Amino acid sequence: MRKTLRWLLSLVVLIGTVGTAGAATAAQPRTTGPGVVTDTAADIKDRLLAIPGMSLIEEKPYTGYRFFVLNYTQPVDHRHPSKGTFQQRITVLHKDTSRPTVFYTGGYNVSTNPSRREPTQIVDGNQVSMEYRYFTPSRPAPADWSKLDIWQAASDQHRIFKALKKIYDKKWVSTGGSKGGMTATYFERFYPRDMDGVVAYVAPNDVVNKEDSAYDRFFAKVGTKECRDRLNGVQREALVRREALKKKYEELAAAEGYTFTTIGSLDRAYEAVVLDYVWGFWQYSLLADCDTIPADAKKATDDEIWTSIDTISGFSFYTDQGLSPYTPYYYQAGTQLGAPTINFPHVEKKLIRYGYQPPRNFVPRDISMKFQQGAMRDVDSWVKHNANHMLFVYGQNDPWGAEPFRLGKGARDAYVFTAPGLNHGANVAGLVPEQKAIATARILEWAGVAPAAVLADPEKAKPLAKFDSKLDRRTVERGLRP
Repeated sequence: MRKTLRWLLSLVVLIGTVGTAGAATAAQPRTTGPGVVTDTAADIKDRLLAIPGMSLIEEKPYTGYRFFVLNYTQPVDHRHPSKGTFQQRITVLHKDTSRPTVFYTGGYNVSTNPSRREPTQIVDGNQVSMEYRYFTPSRPAPADWSKLDIWQAASDQHRIFKALKKIYDKKWVSTGGSKGGMTATYFERFYPRDMDGVVAYVAPNDVVNKEDSAYDRFFAKVGTKECRDRLNGVQREALVRREALKKKYEELAAAEGYTFTTIGSLDRAYEAVVLDYVWGFWQYSLLADCDTIPADAKKATDDEIWTSIDTISGFSFYTDQGLSPYTPYYYQAGTQLGAPTINFPHVEKKLIRYGYQPPRNFVPRDISMKFQQGAMRDVDSWVKHNANHMLFVYGQNDPWGAEPFRLGKGARDAYVFTAPGLNHGANVAGLVPEQKAIATARILEWAGVAPAAVLADPEKAKPLAKFDSKLDRRTVERGLRP
């Protein structure tokens, strides 16, 4: 009896497939078991792997989705595709080809575990995530570092989009946070016809690399005076006690096998970690976390000062082992993106030996670097005059928001919103109610899935997918310095 029913169901499916125009293109999903979704007309994995240059690394199950980790063959140089290729890692969180697709990049390595960015939850769609070129393993061998620039990376996204648009033919929205927010913006600048909308979170905009007074003004006012005094006190005290605390650092380095060839010395690394402390607190912590900072640094023990600095800045970061994964970022910061230089008015000059060090100090010397002054000016000007269907979200207490993107008269249906009290993890959910409603409504409309009620009244806008505690964990975008 069960065999007969299965045969009849198969016949119904076959008749429906043959008689429904476009079924092979739509490939509507159905659940066939816990955590497994398949397409009735053509398996989505087969369709993805039919794309020239696409290969499967692994598939991981997740209820209601299919999740693929893939390699895609990319030219090292998009201007000269014949001069070599490399394998770029991407992931696809597949829900349904009839849903919109969110194109995400964090600007660094890609996670190989299923996750859903905020716009993906809002539109209840698919998500394609891209590992940024030159972050291992998505790095050519040998690596021609001159081919690591924002146009080449945008061209990576463009090729991936063109390849996948044949399968995911509904609307696309790009997104990213921190360096990923910058990446989404640069992608829009160079390929403005690809995406239907852009949601860029906490994206720095260092237009003039040598003019960084905005950061100094930010640190003079952020949070409360009590919190600033606590942080400044610990930072200064760590420099006063440099020699004593360096002994602990030397012991740590010996125990862990840390080396300091790239930055030059343990002393340089020590100061870099300490000078990142105040910035790191505001980037990743909230005002309420000030209670964890020693109230009177001068009375704190060496261990208390060490622990506070290590917890926020991390003494492992400026070692060769800590810097190596971030070489592509520091290369870009020193060639196109720019990097902040800040002052420390609460610290006597005699206590600071090296100052806030430039990206060149964090990249191996055998990699040549030359800064391109006009790269960020070009993007900034383009956004001011051409931004369309773009949303920028910043956190009020995030240092990187001190130099944000701004909109000019040429911008259309574009927005810059700031989430009160939030840090580098600012998102749409953290905006004031009116802005949250506007942002959510615009994302839904750009993605082509805004309900009629939302089109009539944006205040009714809300995410279409329910919050998933595993897929939607809202962590601060880890990236950029410190």
